[in-house]
Amino acid sequence: MAARFLVLFSSVHLLLAVLVSSNETSTSLATNTTNAWGDSGDNVASFSFSSFRGEFRGANVTVVGDANINQGALQITPDSLNDAAHYLINKSGRVLYSSPFRLWHREHGKASATGGKKVASFRTVFTVNVFRPKGTEPGEGFAFVIAPSDGAPPTGSTGGFIGLTNAATDGNATNQIVAVELDTEKQPYDPDDNHIGLDVNSVVSVANTSLKPLGIEISPVDPVKYDVWIDYDGAARHIAVYMAVNGKAKPAAPVLAAPLDLGVTVAERSYFGFSASTGRKYQLNCVLAWNMTVEKLPSGDEQVRSLVLGLAIGVPVGVFVLIATAALGYLYVVKRRKVHGDDGSAITGTMIRSLAGGPREFDYRELRKATNNFDEKMKLGQGGYGVVYRGLVVGDHTSPGGTGSTVEVAVKKFSRASTQGQNDFLAELSIINRLRHKHLVRLVGWSHNNGELLLVYEFMPNGSLDQHLFSAAAPGSLQLGWELRYNIVTGVASALHYLHEEYDQKVVHRDLKASNIMLDAAFSARLGDFGLARAIEKDKTSYMEEAGGGIHGTVGYIAPECFHTEKATRESDVYAFGAVILEVVCGRRPRCDIDGFHFLVDWVWRFHRDGRVLDAVDLRLDGTFDEDDAERLLLLGLACSHPIPAERPKTMAITQILLRSMPPPEVPPFKPSFVWPATDGELDTMTSSHVSTTMTSTSTWSGNFMRGSRSHASEQADTSDSLV
Repeated sequence: MAARFLVLFSSVHLLLAVLVSSNETSTSLATNTTNAWGDSGDNVASFSFSSFRGEFRGANVTVVGDANINQGALQITPDSLNDAAHYLINKSGRVLYSSPFRLWHREHGKASATGGKKVASFRTVFTVNVFRPKGTEPGEGFAFVIAPSDGAPPTGSTGGFIGLTNAATDGNATNQIVAVELDTEKQPYDPDDNHIGLDVNSVVSVANTSLKPLGIEISPVDPVKYDVWIDYDGAARHIAVYMAVNGKAKPAAPVLAAPLDLGVTVAERSYFGFSASTGRKYQLNCVLAWNMTVEKLPSGDEQVRSLVLGLAIGVPVGVFVLIATAALGYLYVVKRRKVHGDDGSAITGTMIRSLAGGPREFDYRELRKATNNFDEKMKLGQGGYGVVYRGLVVGDHTSPGGTGSTVEVAVKKFSRASTQGQNDFLAELSIINRLRHKHLVRLVGWSHNNGELLLVYEFMPNGSLDQHLFSAAAPGSLQLGWELRYNIVTGVASALHYLHEEYDQKVVHRDLKASNIMLDAAFSARLGDFGLARAIEKDKTSYMEEAGGGIHGTVGYIAPECFHTEKATRESDVYAFGAVILEVVCGRRPRCDIDGFHFLVDWVWRFHRDGRVLDAVDLRLDGTFDEDDAERLLLLGLACSHPIPAERPKTMAITQILLRSMPPPEVPPFKPSFVWPATDGELDTMTSSHVSTTMTSTSTWSGNFMRGSRSHASEQADTSDSLV
């Protein structure tokens, strides 16, 4: 043992000698410009361009994609007005400052509240002119971007992708991109066609603001130059964006402010610049001037010297402490395993911490205190995967109120601390960790201690959708009016489209129902509870449980083919969404006994057959609803509930129908028969069975279903209340 210790000690001294003798010189940033903000000293790097010349290309800025330098400006997309169909449509480009900046570095021994990282602050201001040729509508968007490389925008990044991502990569944490977008084309996930947004690895903004109420039009008919200021506070992990007509003073209030931790989102050395794209519509995205100041972080030499000093002082004592700690730790673990067994908490915790851009880790004692020791009075709801409690925690830099603020959260405590419970926990966390959409419940953090599995979500003050539809007498419940109902359905559709088509993997939710649709302070829909959700690769079509088997979900929301395949697909999610639509419009649960029918969908289809589908609308609305939109929703709900999976609409068509850009779907007057196996490629997930079953009677199908599936899915009314 003594010999091994001497070898270790000699190795450490050899390492110290190598580090001390190393004398790498850090390269200072050469801007050849003055500091526009007047800062002095070695703590900042800055550059300033009052205009742009062709010789800057390659020397001062990197111009890639369809970008160019012309007429004293950076033309992020082509500026030619000749032959728009050839030169201007479906283009994307980037212009980036030629040298990267170090935006964060690890700080040894620092508190976990900062993620152990020092993050640089920066300030920038640029003048932009988003010009639309006369008689045209602008599109698509322009952005200030922080990128991991100075390479060209990805293939397929035209249109709504603003030169940032494409359909395959959008939402992927490996993008390491942050952008402030000026968007002039409304997508399903946008508030309008004239807004500013904060994008993190995706063009679906994590925060956005409509500029119309502020009197700002990004690309008006008569050209206007705007100054845009972006201030980032690395210590507070907060970004603020200001905007005004060129020549006017910087406004006192930002147009957009949001928490942002560059230490977990971008590459350590990243590039600043601009990105833009056009689609079927086009605009000229011109940057006329650009100033920037970035805080300098310690160079590699300074960190090495600090490390050497720490090692020189700490190694002799540290080795002794390490040996003693290891011995005590070994005894503790051995004793614990004998008494409790190894619950795998350490392994699970390590796996979670390794997730890219992982959420905040809470101490178990903090969450126990936040929920008053998981008091029943703090209970929000309960489901098969756990109990949800209301709690108050101290916010960090990602919280809306900033570090030290009081944040209301929903704490989901998993009910099974078994291996399967840990698998559920990891599956849910690995999926929702990277999901970013305004109609999804946001994950705040997690805790895994002594076998206790906890997820922390943002609190939804208005509870769940079913609470307001079916528990009007409950405290805080509200009778939902027609406009709110329509907006809720539209929001859920947008979230489902993101999961199915826009995320880098297809995500099948598998438990879409009213109790899993939460309502924020503005009664905007937030889809939650990803305990059953599973991600499937792009070349796959379904998810199937590898162990345990059975059908997961709630009766009335489960597509009929699932009882044969035991597989979840995007089509089965759409079926559940159809049940939600009918539930919202009719004010009745999908599984209900009414006029001799066991399921709401059969009852509504009868009204459709008789040409009086509006008779199915919730009577509690007292006729106060838009008849065209009500018919639109009811027909869409029936189309999504089609017994044949391939006949159900895709989420893209669903969102367009709800946005009223497409007419309602054609729905046959009589409910089609359910046939299995599917034929003519109607479903990608056929079983190997060759027995064909045709169900021509809905009552017969309901009876067979209830007798054969009671062990797999609950037929009771869903009582999970406000689960996330």
